[in-house]
Amino acid sequence: MEVCVSAVFASRTASGQMSFRRKGPHIGLSAAHMNSPVYNGVSPAIGVKVGVARHDRNGAGVDTAHGKTSRCVTAAARRLRVLSLYEGFFAGGARALHSTVVKELHASGGQVHSVLSIYREMHRERLHQAMTSDWRYQSLRDAGVRIETLRRSAVGGDLSTFSEAELAVATRHALGADVVLSLKEQPLHLANQPGFPNRPLVVCLHRSDPEHQGLALTQLRFAIKANRVAAVVCCADSTRLAYQQAGIPGRLLTVIPNGVDLARFCPVPSAQRRRYRRALRVPAQAAVVVFAARYDGMKNVPLFLAAAREFLQRREDGHVVMCGAGMSRSNTELRADLRIAFADRPDLLRRVRALGVRDDMPSIYAAADVVALTSSTGEAAPLCLIEGMMCGAIPVATDIGDCLSIVDGHGLIAEPFPAAISQAWEEAMARRDEWTPALEQSRARFSHTRMAAAYAAVIERVSGGRTLPSARLKVSAVRP
Repeated sequence: MEVCVSAVFASRTASGQMSFRRKGPHIGLSAAHMNSPVYNGVSPAIGVKVGVARHDRNGAGVDTAHGKTSRCVTAAARRLRVLSLYEGFFAGGARALHSTVVKELHASGGQVHSVLSIYREMHRERLHQAMTSDWRYQSLRDAGVRIETLRRSAVGGDLSTFSEAELAVATRHALGADVVLSLKEQPLHLANQPGFPNRPLVVCLHRSDPEHQGLALTQLRFAIKANRVAAVVCCADSTRLAYQQAGIPGRLLTVIPNGVDLARFCPVPSAQRRRYRRALRVPAQAAVVVFAARYDGMKNVPLFLAAAREFLQRREDGHVVMCGAGMSRSNTELRADLRIAFADRPDLLRRVRALGVRDDMPSIYAAADVVALTSSTGEAAPLCLIEGMMCGAIPVATDIGDCLSIVDGHGLIAEPFPAAISQAWEEAMARRDEWTPALEQSRARFSHTRMAAAYAAVIERVSGGRTLPSARLKVSAVRP
């Protein structure tokens, strides 16, 4: 018997058998589905990958996730069409997070996703970042997600106005969608333009400082007042609280905690870890701290470097690895920060690696002992902490956003002073064996499929049932 569901929650009973509970109008499962494997014997809160079946010309169902045919479909169902609005493709946790969600939901077969990026290229964090060279862009294109842009460059660009030609292109894309997602508040400049099609709009929020982002909060308030916004997704409890205090109606706010691809971000065997360290020119037995952040004031780079100076002076085996947009010595401002922090000990800089943007972050995290965060403002649920933790690095962060709840039981929160932070790094390294089991046990909590399924539920809810209620889903896998 095939399965007909709107969402399936999978778990393993005490006896080891699979159990499924539904959130939807009807469910039926075959014996084969009941024995589906679960990653490491543990299912995330929502861990069933589904593909919407549709009719081919002969009336047979086609599993759009795998290209297989099935006779389970009795009525054709059009997949939900979802358009995401990006300001541009450039390094940052919000884009990595949102692109992961889009890729997962598009690949699952239940929804058809596309992206409209306002800019093709950006100059941010002292770095030119072109859309087509961005790994998030490449990942989405490889998954079959259609991506188009309105403008070539953000240099001299004005998000408050759009040409008639730009609005015509945006309108065409929005008219072809059932639901529109705005990656952050900034793309609302486009969605708030007169004549932009009235589609259910979901705004995704990734920070905890709504009052310090220029006109972004004003644009969100305008969209809500115009009854454009159907839901607001917050990546953290701190985000929800901050925006509610800023006057955003609580009825619109939904918290979906961040998650990462556990197949990419995972611990590696010791031999592989040594190979990663050799590639970084770091000794096998070194004490390694990784700082994954873009060069931005909110990241408090000077504080991190001051802590690194203390750490490297005390630990002759210490090494520091920095990566992210602007985190390379081609950035004159970073070079100035390094000169100031290490003015009396320039010799210590030999043990500081400034690698810039990397597309191999799992290997960087797996080579580290500690993943560090020294942010002073803005953070909500930093992906760097979650990604590093899932690769086995112990997190040490300042108390900002939801960092306390993320780190609790897995690492340390440090006071925002260089000596306190460097000492916390050393304590984390000394206690790594103690925290490693907790990191392993928390993997399901930080699963990207759990996160994507929650986004899917919000999209389905605001769509107003635009897909046929008789659409049948075929369970194809259970994975992290």
